[in-house]
Amino acid sequence: MPYDANVLRRAARRLEEESRLRRDRTEQARLEAYRRQPRLEQLDRRIQGTMAGLVAAALRQGGDAAAAVRAVREENQSLQRERAVLLGGLGLPEDALDDKPACPLCRDTGWQGAKMCRCLRQLCAQEQIKELSKLLDLGEQSFDTFRLDYYSQTPYPGRGASPRGNMELVYDVCLSYATKFGRFAIKNLFLSGAPGLGKTFLSACIARTVSENGFSVVYDTAGNVFAQFEARKFLRDSPNGLDARDETRRYLNCDLLILDDLGSELTTQFTQSALYELVNTRLVGEKHTVISSNLSMEEAARRYAPQIASRLDGEYHVLHFFGDDIRLLRKNRL
Repeated sequence: MPYDANVLRRAARRLEEESRLRRDRTEQARLEAYRRQPRLEQLDRRIQGTMAGLVAAALRQGGDAAAAVRAVREENQSLQRERAVLLGGLGLPEDALDDKPACPLCRDTGWQGAKMCRCLRQLCAQEQIKELSKLLDLGEQSFDTFRLDYYSQTPYPGRGASPRGNMELVYDVCLSYATKFGRFAIKNLFLSGAPGLGKTFLSACIARTVSENGFSVVYDTAGNVFAQFEARKFLRDSPNGLDARDETRRYLNCDLLILDDLGSELTTQFTQSALYELVNTRLVGEKHTVISSNLSMEEAARRYAPQIASRLDGEYHVLHFFGDDIRLLRKNRL
């Protein structure tokens, strides 16, 4: 799950800050308890001393080391009991003044060896959703808020089905794709249809769910994606070129890429080359992609090179969107 470096950096910073605030709150609580019951501070010092004594006794050579360890342990337990009584008198639990990490698995480091801990993954998912929200309206867009009542139940000319019946099937595929991401039989989706039929909305639903499940997701429009590939090639070692190199690396390596509005770009030999690199590299790397387009698959085959058309047709599952423009219907209902 190669999260974007900026996403990972912000998540790690949040984890560190939350851990620091938790330690500060514990220290403040400890000082307040010491003020109210000075004996607690004395006990804590003695307990720390007995722990050091326990180690020393265990390492002591000569004499009865086992008896020494037993005596130190008994002293420690006696001090702990007295401490618990005093804390109870203040209305505090026994561990109220202990430094406790929020995550027992990694002790708030974010890592279990070389493996990212689930606590850091959750923060990465949250930061990633913030990043996606800059381009997608994720505020209310989720599978739970998707409305089928905007789609007519009247059979649509030339389709053999109603927009409502078709969208029920489209919705089910998108939901399964997102909730079973990486385990669903379909790897790549091609959302095809006219503007205003819900392609971007369902793309946002997929992005939210897949991201919340801990996978790296990148969303961008085709025009922006190809502009980054162009900057990577022609600006090279300039600051913009280096930024573009990082961006294209994200496009190629993320778990899920959502490429919006394919076909709106000016089709040139360069954009054809960039699209081939993008599609082929992700297929070879077994990365998942969702493409939305106003083009049909047949129109895409005429517009793009045969090598691209073959991969789109052979490796992408097409979901057709048809019906009345939802944006206009929503506007008329206001």
